[in-house]
Amino acid sequence: MSLNTFGHLFRVTTWGESHGPALGATVDGCPPGIELDEAMLQTWLDKRKPGQNKYTTQRREPDAVRILSGAFEGKTTGTPLQLMIENTDQRSKDYGDIAEKFRPGHADITYFQKYGIRDYRGGGRSSARETAARVAAGGVARAALAALAPGVQITGYMVQMGPRKADPARYDMGQIEQNPFWCPDADAAADWAEYLDQLRKSGESVGAVIEVVARGVPAGLGAPIYGKLDTDIAAAMMSINAVKGVEIGEGMAAACLTGSENADEIFMGNDGPRYSSNHAGGILGGISTGQDVVCRFAVKPTSSILTTRKTITKSGEETEIITKGRHDPCVGIRAVPVGEAMMACVILDHLLLHRGQVGDAGGVIGPR
Repeated sequence: MSLNTFGHLFRVTTWGESHGPALGATVDGCPPGIELDEAMLQTWLDKRKPGQNKYTTQRREPDAVRILSGAFEGKTTGTPLQLMIENTDQRSKDYGDIAEKFRPGHADITYFQKYGIRDYRGGGRSSARETAARVAAGGVARAALAALAPGVQITGYMVQMGPRKADPARYDMGQIEQNPFWCPDADAAADWAEYLDQLRKSGESVGAVIEVVARGVPAGLGAPIYGKLDTDIAAAMMSINAVKGVEIGEGMAAACLTGSENADEIFMGNDGPRYSSNHAGGILGGISTGQDVVCRFAVKPTSSILTTRKTITKSGEETEIITKGRHDPCVGIRAVPVGEAMMACVILDHLLLHRGQVGDAGGVIGPR
């Protein structure tokens, strides 16, 4: 299977399966001299790991990351970083009943149609377990950003569960880590808890929408046409397991606006241009404006459910299926730190590209 690598200068290759002995990432292109150790990466993996509350899969994985190469005495060496996370709580027997069946809404059927073989134990590479490797790589990217662009801050949070939306008027970013849904609206989080409890007990699942904001991104990152910053952000988010839609700024809602409503008016501030609004999501023509870079992505409901669904077997027989085992009733919950990681990787990658191509040659607006 090819195409397991993303990035241009900061390149990440993930490897491993959900029920294999381990999974991980090979990270190439990280500058040397960046402070990095396993504890720094573990901070981000602990946000994503399963079994932390009743609203996520009860698979118990410590997600302990090991740095096998690319760092010496607490700093990166500029050589490839090999990151490994062992799987310790697989229960492959839970998937015995679906070895010959395809789960509706799952990549089981397309993997088999493409490769002629599939790892039915948890879904192999199509399992959301793969995202642990991305979060580890994102930790490397955050460490590099802290050294090269310390003003950059990346925050993800859930804004919708099923049809139930959080209210931006009630957003308090201090609430994000105070509830199991990474939600800045405490009232919405309380409502979602009751809603998801009912779904979980009935053997159902539900989708979600996650917003990721990168603040402090310098103006000038990205390039026109085929090297757009938003192109790579959209591709990075769409590559996350179960993601079915991505928006930048107003996204689809921009189609409902007039030109005067959508245009973010520009004024001169003490530190350069400032904008009346941010419908563009911090990106114009594929290049960052210096405003917050805002992205949202939609995650479909988990396909592995206890509700009976009609399907077929590999031999073409019609049958029914339910999926036993330990699964997330709303996989969007643990997608929040994954979205943050992917944003960090893309922002760092474009920062390195910008330094290499442009350096300090960018235009200065205002008095010199």
